[in-house]
Amino acid sequence: DDEAEVTQGRRVRQQQPAVAVLKSKLKNGLTCSGPKVRSTLMGFFPVVRWLPKYKLKEYIWGDVMSGVIIGIILIPQAIAYCLLAGVPPIYGLYTSFYANIIYFLMGTSRHVSVGIFSLMSLMVGQVVVREVFQAGFDLNEDSTPSPHELFNDSLDLNFTRKPELTVELMGMQLGKDSYAITVAAAITFLAGVYQILMAVFQLGFVSIYLSAPMLDGFATGASVTILTVQAKYLLGLKIPRHQGYGTVVVTWFNIFANIHKTNLCDLITSAICITILVAGKEIQDRYKDRLKIPLPTELVVVAGATLASHFGEFNTRYHSSVSGHIPTGFTPPQVPAFSIMPQVALDAIPLAVISFAFTVSLSEMFAKKHGYSVRPNQEMVAIGLCNVVPSFFHCFTTSAALAKTMVKDSTGCQTQVSSLISALVVLLVLLFFAPYFQALQKCVLACIIIVSLRGALRKFRDVPAKWRASRMDTIVWLVAMSATALISVELGLLVGIVFSMSCIIYKTQNPKVSLLGRVDDIDLYEDVEEYKNLTAPSRVKIFRFQAPLYFANKNSFLKSLYKAVGVEPFLELTKRKKAEKKEKDKSKKQAKTNGETTNFDVFVGLVQKELEFHTIVLDCSAIPFIDSTGMATFKTLVKEYEEIGVSVLLACCNTSVIDVLQKGEFFGKNNKDISSLLFYTVHAAVLHANRAAEEKKAEDSVV
Repeated sequence: DDEAEVTQGRRVRQQQPAVAVLKSKLKNGLTCSGPKVRSTLMGFFPVVRWLPKYKLKEYIWGDVMSGVIIGIILIPQAIAYCLLAGVPPIYGLYTSFYANIIYFLMGTSRHVSVGIFSLMSLMVGQVVVREVFQAGFDLNEDSTPSPHELFNDSLDLNFTRKPELTVELMGMQLGKDSYAITVAAAITFLAGVYQILMAVFQLGFVSIYLSAPMLDGFATGASVTILTVQAKYLLGLKIPRHQGYGTVVVTWFNIFANIHKTNLCDLITSAICITILVAGKEIQDRYKDRLKIPLPTELVVVAGATLASHFGEFNTRYHSSVSGHIPTGFTPPQVPAFSIMPQVALDAIPLAVISFAFTVSLSEMFAKKHGYSVRPNQEMVAIGLCNVVPSFFHCFTTSAALAKTMVKDSTGCQTQVSSLISALVVLLVLLFFAPYFQALQKCVLACIIIVSLRGALRKFRDVPAKWRASRMDTIVWLVAMSATALISVELGLLVGIVFSMSCIIYKTQNPKVSLLGRVDDIDLYEDVEEYKNLTAPSRVKIFRFQAPLYFANKNSFLKSLYKAVGVEPFLELTKRKKAEKKEKDKSKKQAKTNGETTNFDVFVGLVQKELEFHTIVLDCSAIPFIDSTGMATFKTLVKEYEEIGVSVLLACCNTSVIDVLQKGEFFGKNNKDISSLLFYTVHAAVLHANRAAEEKKAEDSVV
């Protein structure tokens, strides 16, 4: 029988009471035993699980090689990204050191490189500069005194220098640089706490709302902002970092307004450094198959520029801004300033979400590539502690970085032992070599940052290809990029998420709909507009709606159905009633003229228009779910079309849709009408419709 009940064979699902489930989970969660403690600790510190199984001969060479190379790359980047974060260079080295060690202990990915990331540094820097400005510090002030000024100080000739402003915080007097890192540590602590709370409450799903086009556009827009913020250093201009919205527009305006103050020494140095860095990157890209290790272009540029600046006395002779004194060793740990945290609590939210999203996505990407699994929740704990613990040691927010992770992968990294090696390389610099970078010009650091943005800025070339592949994704990319670049990074992220979600809602409110026809001599039905040689069934309309049916798109569903079948039941019924009344009035007038008495009730039903179809089959195969509004819409359809003599049948419903319809008694009490309303296949519904129409026609002819 083609119209078999679709509920036949459904398994009865035995659901335990919610209280019993909760008690069971609490019992499992609160019980304590030796094996459970051991398992929990090994889960919390994955290094305990994999390090004893470390294959020394097989893994050590790749890990040492990749660790040393990443360490060499980290040193100039750690110093450079402090320009973005608005803090002295030493703190970038601290951040790189602690983040690598903590992720080595707690991370589940074997290849991810966690540390300073340009986007995180930019977002931290915007908050730092805002708070420093609100504390009363002068943003125009170059906090690093020149050797000439230091010489004057030694002779007590410092009458030209203003007394340094300090702010009292936690019982200490803090200068501009100290206050800046205090703000950075506070926001980093909060971001880490948010990430750990997200892990505790299993809120990792938040990252699924960050679509790939939106994240890509956000990162590109942030790259434009980073380029803009660093451009002043290329020209040696000492202009303040803009506060508030429109950083890109205002900064470029200020740059061109002050272009006549360009420092030629910085300009020439920047041109030379960018040329060398770009040439090194191009050679690396062109001959990457032949080169076993990446070229240490950044380190070469930093070393060469530092020597040139030191022996050429660029700071004294040409007033070129330099990094200034970088101390060796470590500063004592300090509790983050809780008094600042209310001011930066909201700013830490996007930092936490973006840091987590990049870390987890990179972890999963490289785990899939190398055939192992990562635990997203543990990754969230790891990156959270990579922020919480270092915040006590004057560090700022960290994240996984794609470029360094790819370098680790390409240089033979096998495990996170490579992160430990990288930390040791940074430690050597911290203990012995940091002061040698004192003469390094800030424009050189800006060149390193700007050249590192090549990959992100090249995304603009891909826009035409993106547009051809998916217009909607391209629009999301453009909106996220534009909002991030033209408004602000934080609002750009919010605008990108909201717009991306709005596009999904728009798609469900305006889905593809189609009428179906039968493929020759087989029981398959497809879209008549998409495929050739399809035959529409006689006097049956088959309608497919390719979206969920819920409160937001109910009207769209009805409008598209009425348009597709060409008949709106309420209007059709109104037309029939008007035609019937007109016919009655005409007959009554004619009978009155002839002097006849007629029972006008005989005209009822005789003026009904013969429709082109007698049944509508709703193909529900592309409807993943419906809500109570969708169920009520189905009920209304059946009732209204029944009034004009048209049957409505459902086909290919999934079990969740069937469950909602049964709970709403769409099939009547005890599902008594389910066999005449619901069918496994479209073809079964068509056969039933034609058979029912023939039976009705036979009954009408008898009457």
